[in-house]
Amino acid sequence: MRRILGIALAVVLLCGVTAIALAGGEKTPGTATKTVKGVIGSEKSEYFRDPDVVKALADKGYTVKTETSGSWAMDQLALKEFDFAFPGSSEPAPEIEAAAGVKGAQTTRPFFSPLVVIARANAARVLADNGLAKMTGKNWGTLLMGPYLRAADEKRTWQQLSGSAAHPELGGTVFIKTTDPATSNSGALFLAATSNVANGNNVVSDQAGIDRTAPLMQKLISVQGALEPSTDDPFRAFISGSGEPLILAYESQVAALLQQGRAPGDMVVLYPDTTVNSPHTFVPISQNAEELGNLLANDPKLRELAVRHGFRPQNGVPEFTAATAAHAAYLNPELTGIRQVSAPTVKILMALAERAKG
Repeated sequence: MRRILGIALAVVLLCGVTAIALAGGEKTPGTATKTVKGVIGSEKSEYFRDPDVVKALADKGYTVKTETSGSWAMDQLALKEFDFAFPGSSEPAPEIEAAAGVKGAQTTRPFFSPLVVIARANAARVLADNGLAKMTGKNWGTLLMGPYLRAADEKRTWQQLSGSAAHPELGGTVFIKTTDPATSNSGALFLAATSNVANGNNVVSDQAGIDRTAPLMQKLISVQGALEPSTDDPFRAFISGSGEPLILAYESQVAALLQQGRAPGDMVVLYPDTTVNSPHTFVPISQNAEELGNLLANDPKLRELAVRHGFRPQNGVPEFTAATAAHAAYLNPELTGIRQVSAPTVKILMALAERAKG
């Protein structure tokens, strides 16, 4: 009898173990219920890779997978393969919507980042001594776009600037290393801002404006040689100690670097006195991603994490100021003294980019 009971008990236990195995064990199921795929600007890669962001999104029911592309090239992709697109500004969004067949989609602008020019300390000092920049904080100041563009138009060299002889590393034509304005958001917005100044502080809106400003735009771009597709590589080169003395970047790259406790070296941050802000614009393509943009914009944890990656949440000056207070020597939290202008239409801006690239 004992033997029969023992066999029966063993069978019951074996069935129980088998049932647990078939059910996938005793693991607690994850909270993420939707897997969505998006195409993003490379400046947001580290944000979406951050384990804390991954967890915060999973807690809200999302697993997010991303690929990168130049913001102004996204409309050329097979967008039906994606659930959302997330360019670096609002200007490419209508073209993306049209290409994806979702014209009139409910777009969201979760955060933004102004363009800055990062400079070697010696380069910033020479620019300031020659009236092309104005230093305000210990490691930040303002790039004076009018004087800078006059110097660019004259193809002025570093050797022609007073005080440059003491810095032999500064040589050749004075220029800002940008990205490709035909595909990259930062490069395109740099043209938007510089063409505004060159057009008498007015947005370029017609062929006459293009013809008027294109020669200077070409000087700004042609002197650079090969153009990068994104701000990532030039920024990393600068931080490693190589690269050009003046690099176009996003403030978010600087703010993220400082908050991570990484050494900025002899970096000085120059805010152009005329700029086009870059509101990163979330374009939902499939129904699975319709609520994700609002979540990125409004969830307190995701806003906090966006600031940690250097972005400014919409209406988030206090959040950004508080998070970066320890690094005030490098940053202009309230963007004091900055004139913010609108960008030309996509058609005008792409025509300018084409002319600028020759």
